Amino acid sequence: MSHIIDNIAQIRKRIAEAALRASRNPEEIKLLLATKTVSADNIKVALEAGERIIGENKAQEIKSKYDELLGVPHQKHFIGHLQTNKIKELLRYDVTCIQSIDRLDLGEKLQARLEFEKKEIDVLIQVNTSNEESKFGVAPEGAIELTKQVSMLPNIHIKGLMTIGLFSAEEEKVRVCFKLLKSLQQQIVALNLPDVEMRELSMGMSHDLEFAIEEGSTMVRVGTAIFGKRIYADSYYWNENM
Repeated sequence: MSHIIDNIAQIRKRIAEAALRASRNPEEIKLLLATKTVSADNIKVALEAGERIIGENKAQEIKSKYDELLGVPHQKHFIGHLQTNKIKELLRYDVTCIQSIDRLDLGEKLQARLEFEKKEIDVLIQVNTSNEESKFGVAPEGAIELTKQVSMLPNIHIKGLMTIGLFSAEEEKVRVCFKLLKSLQQQIVALNLPDVEMRELSMGMSHDLEFAIEEGSTMVRVGTAIFGKRIYADSYYWNENM
């Protein structure tokens, strides 16, 4: 298990170095542990080493690890594509933020369930900045309107934006995605919408976190570089039918 702690230290070093290059305070950038397919025991190692935020892609994984992680302080974010029929299940397990709100009907159904349960929740609006058909997220040109619409739902509190950058070896193409999310953040801030905060830009993963931080990320989502390579193909995480 010590490799997990060593890997976290390396990620923290990468975050700090990228922040300093961008003349930013490293403490401004949160580390979210992307824990898809990671066992509860391995997650506990990271949490007991001082990490505090985990992110899951599937409601059933949150459910399967819930009891084992109950005694360890942490925040739980949902970072996968959310089907409306999974909302009820998701809200049972102390999720503090849903990072993948990408359509109004999802927001409305989430609002209805929150009202019924007398709960509130933080969310991020997910934007498909790479315009890839294989990825979820509202199109960039629809992000501001969706933010306005979701902001009218009283039990949902928008805290920022999320994106998955282009998977590419070409740095500038990846940076374009992050620059676009930053630009949308600034445009939304200028609107001064009630109950909308734009403090979080969740962007950057194991392979591109430096670019994301240099372009303004406040939260990087790291799994592979901490816990090791995933045992499933990408389709496992993004296929809404699973």
